[in-house]
Formats: sequence, structure tokens, C-alpha cells
Amino acid sequence: MKLNFAVGSMQAIFARRVKKPGLDPGTLVHVGAKKADKVKLTVINYGEDHYSEKVVKDVEECFAPQEKSTITWINVDGIHQVDVIEKIGNHFGIHPLMLEDILHTAQRPKTEDFSNYVYIVLRMLQYNGNGSGLDAEQMSLVVGDSFVITFQETEGDVFDPIRDRLRTNKGRLRKMAADYLAYALIDTIVDYYFLIMEKLGEEIEGLEEELVINPSRKTLQRIHRLKRDMIVLRKSVWPLREVISQLEKGESPIFRKSTLVYLRDVYDHTIQVMDTIEAFRDVVSGMMDIYLSSISNRLNEVMKVLTIIATIFMPLTFLSGVYGMNFARMWPKDERWGYPAILAIMATVAGGMLLAFRKRKWL
Repeated sequence: MKLNFAVGSMQAIFARRVKKPGLDPGTLVHVGAKKADKVKLTVINYGEDHYSEKVVKDVEECFAPQEKSTITWINVDGIHQVDVIEKIGNHFGIHPLMLEDILHTAQRPKTEDFSNYVYIVLRMLQYNGNGSGLDAEQMSLVVGDSFVITFQETEGDVFDPIRDRLRTNKGRLRKMAADYLAYALIDTIVDYYFLIMEKLGEEIEGLEEELVINPSRKTLQRIHRLKRDMIVLRKSVWPLREVISQLEKGESPIFRKSTLVYLRDVYDHTIQVMDTIEAFRDVVSGMMDIYLSSISNRLNEVMKVLTIIATIFMPLTFLSGVYGMNFARMWPKDERWGYPAILAIMATVAGGMLLAFRKRKWL
């Protein structure tokens, strides 16, 4: 049972890229767990004075002509249907290698700059709160001049605040171009990292108290889960710094100078998250030593109590053995008060030893 737990955990962290050998580069094959039963396509068209949102059943509906000066956001929930991804890629001119990366859900966060679009991969993390750690999901973005396409493994994300701002026309989101929408999506994912770090920090504080007061086997399991969560966080955030840094350099014509300022802010947030992750990793790594020390101290306390009990009973055993010998005459066994006297001697010896132990602060 423990072996299965460990193997499953490592497979969740280090997902294997399994595909048939010998396929041409750009061959579209879904690699990863199927996390959605059906593919859900949501199309949002918006401008400063226009907004529409609909869930379409056919992928061709995503390609309907849009009004001038409007932005289209196509969100794809579920990437296991290769034909859907291929049709979207063919319509928007996405390179087959990028489509292959979208379908391979173990990608490292990265960005690729093409002449008419920018491809971005990052990890969207959510804290499930049921004691099993983090849920990691690959998020792929294709950003063009007037469109943003997001590919998610499953339905449900952290973008509800973005959708609410678009619906209610709050802030500058509907006044800006597609690159600003891409920034807002990336910023929301990074901001959610802070919520995860806050919850993990609270769990680490509670675990530290448990380690000192009453460590148990469940405590050890929680330490191992936290170590896995730190690995997932580090794999998600560490390369993201390079992605944001590359975008904020302004080498891509898709991202305007007005948006680069906001990307610098995201870069600062990424550095803060990385610093917090490193601090948490050090704390969690030290928790194993604290756990072993606590277990060792508890064992020492038990051994000390048993040693004291054995030490007290050693002279009592000696006296009972001596007066248990089968001799004809032995003082004070022959006296009427002999038995109470021997018990009194034994009690005096035991009490004297307890006082001596207490004086030496062994008790």
C-alpha cells in the first residue's frame, strides 16, 4: 500500500511523455490524463461598447466573423479531442509543433514568439483543500493581435474575476487590446499562487506545532505531501520567471509597450512567490529532522521511565530473593513482625531511590 502511494505520487509529479516512437514531429497525439468528458468551447467577443458570450457546440462557430475593433477570447475546456485542437490550429495558423505542445500536458512553462501570434505555456494551480495537496493543470495561451485562445485540461479555472470585469465593463480591460487580456490571465494565475502559498503557510505552521507536541504517522505523511507540493510549485513557478522576463523585454510585436509595464509587475510577483517557495522548502526539509528528533525524544522518555522502574525494582527483587530462600532460621523471618518489617525496608529503599532520582532531576 505504501509502495503504491509513493509510485502514484511520483507519477503525478514527473508525468511521463508517452507516445508512439517514430511519429513525425508535429503529429497530434494527446498525452496526459483525460480530465474532461466533453470539450466545452466558450467564445467571448468584446469591445469598449460591445460584449457577447456564448457556449458553442461546433468548433466552426468559433470562427464566425467578428466586428472590427473587437477582441475574441476562445476558451477550450478539455484538450483530449485532437480534431477540435487541429481545426482551431488550422484556422488561426498555429504551428503543428505548438499544437503538439498543447496536447502534451507535461510541458515546462515557456513562450514561443511567432510573427502573428505568441504561444505561452504555464501551470494553473488550485488548492483542493481535501488533504490531497495541489491540483496542477497545464494552461496554454495563443495570443494574437485581436484574439486570445486558452486551452485547459478541464472545466473550472481561476478566471471568473476576469469574466466578471468583462461583463460589467469595470476597469480598462474592455478598452485594451488582446495582449492586455493575456496579461490579465497570466496575472490572475500568478496571484492565485499567493493564495496557495498563504494556505500552505497556515498548514506548515500547524504541522510545526504538531511535530513538537504530538507527532504521529499521519504527521509524516503530511510532511511528504508538503514536499511533493513544494516540488510542483517550484516546477511551475521557477521557469515562469523566464517566460515573463522574455515577454517584458518587448521583443514581440504582439505585446505593446503599454502592456510591458504590467508584465514587469507580474515579474516582481513571480520573484516574491519564488522566494516564499524557497523559504517553505527549507522549513519542510527541516521538518523531517524535527520529526525524527521528536520521535527519538519520545522514545528516550519511555526508556527513561522503564529504566527508573527497573532500577527501583532491582534492590526490591534482591531483598525478596534473599528472604525467599529456604533456610531454617533467618532474621527477622522468625519474628511475628518480620514480614511487615521486610515490607517496610523495601518501601524505604524504593522511596529513597525515588527521592534521589528527583534530586538529580531524573524525574
